[in-house]
Amino acid sequence: MVFTHVWGLLFHPQAEWKAIRKENCTIGKCFCSHALLLAAIPPLAGYIGTTQVGWQVVSREVHRLTPDSALWIAILSYLTILVAVFTIGKLIHWMGQTYGAKQSLSQCIALAAYTATPLFLSGIMLLYPMLWLNLLLGLPVLAYTVYLLYTGVPIVMGIPAERGFLFSTAVLAVGLVALVAVLAATVILWDIGAGPVFAG
Repeated sequence: MVFTHVWGLLFHPQAEWKAIRKENCTIGKCFCSHALLLAAIPPLAGYIGTTQVGWQVVSREVHRLTPDSALWIAILSYLTILVAVFTIGKLIHWMGQTYGAKQSLSQCIALAAYTATPLFLSGIMLLYPMLWLNLLLGLPVLAYTVYLLYTGVPIVMGIPAERGFLFSTAVLAVGLVALVAVLAATVILWDIGAGPVFAG
């Protein structure tokens, strides 16, 4: 059930987006069965990577987080991912009127959740939290996620490709604003003492 569309989105996205549109799933089916489980991959891998493997910055010293600190960061990351997917789905639904799309809220949330699939899966990289490696592998994943967005919006929302391009660009802009907001909130939380605690 969870991986019904994962393979298709990775290897034949246009056909899979058409299948997703025909499915007309509910919020419970698409969000809960897809996003709730796959969104746990990055926080879980990050928890293991930062507490067991660790990372090096400049020196040869390996840095690790305490299990308690990493657990709180993992839980907050997981909740943030879920809220972000749901919020972007709501915004897609709200913006749809501007572009002549009349899809249900559940379809819009499904679009947001399924678009994020490569990002969810790539979270496995956090098992080995090496910044340069994660950037090297993460950039193509991010590019493919953007590609999924641009192919999925016109199909799922049932609008022409030209309007779909503008709609996708608006959604991408909203996603970037949300990312900046999350980063700003993280800096504020770290500044008031809710930051990571290093082991040793």
